[in-house]
Amino acid sequence: MNRPSFLKNTKKKICLICEGFEEYDYILRLVNLGVWADVYDFTLVNAESCGNISARYQDRYQSDNYDIVFAFCDTDRRPEEGFELIRTKINRIFGNDIAADKVIIFVNPCTMQVILSHFGDVNLRTQNKKKNNSEIVRLTGLKSDKCYDGCKEHRDFICSKITVENYNEMKKRIAKLSSTYSDNPSTNFDYYLNLFENSNTDWIDEVNRKIES
Repeated sequence: MNRPSFLKNTKKKICLICEGFEEYDYILRLVNLGVWADVYDFTLVNAESCGNISARYQDRYQSDNYDIVFAFCDTDRRPEEGFELIRTKINRIFGNDIAADKVIIFVNPCTMQVILSHFGDVNLRTQNKKKNNSEIVRLTGLKSDKCYDGCKEHRDFICSKITVENYNEMKKRIAKLSSTYSDNPSTNFDYYLNLFENSNTDWIDEVNRKIES
């Protein structure tokens, strides 16, 4: 992704393909909080399901409108067929077997593991919203006549409680998790958070060299 010389001093454009509404709303909250370096311009895309991620990724990557494109998703249910398929398809876009490891931001078992880490220690074992409801209520104070179901009202309530202060607490908590995607729980999100906070943008060119070689 070589940018014309007259654009070199502009912000680096990062596109994040978000698996669904939870991921999209959560990342949007972080962008709006301004916790990442202001040398980046983030564009978010809601894929609306894991099955749409690779197609959305390929479309945004091939548009050449961004300096780099990432996917942000869950590892999906065992045996992780959905996640493995996303990895395979993204590797095929680049014609190698390393690209997915560089451009997929994952959370096992689900993004709620990271979201709840803003508020306290948690180790989710499932994506099932009903099974996770007690932890969601405990850590966020969500009050509802029904279990958490990912509706807009619930998402808005939880995202409104995310602050700069508990963002830093979340970082400390998820840094303790495994970064191997088959482990439960696990995530590589903290690695990318450090990149997004870094005003030195050289890492983007380095990643692109690796995935496009």
